[in-house]
Amino acid sequence: MGDNDKIQHKAEELGGKAKEALGDATDNERLEAEGRGEQTEANLKQAGDKVKDAFNS
Repeated sequence: MGDNDKIQHKAEELGGKAKEALGDATDNERLEAEGRGEQTEANLKQAGDKVKDAFNS
């Protein structure tokens, strides 16, 4: 598991949080939902990273 993947997945999570916050601030429910979805996807990728790391140890 490369560190670049981990960094990219964390960046995706932070991007989702920013998008959710922007949607909340502008009362844009679609943007807010997209942000939550991106966070969920990034969290799943991070969980996969942890599983791979556990098997590679």
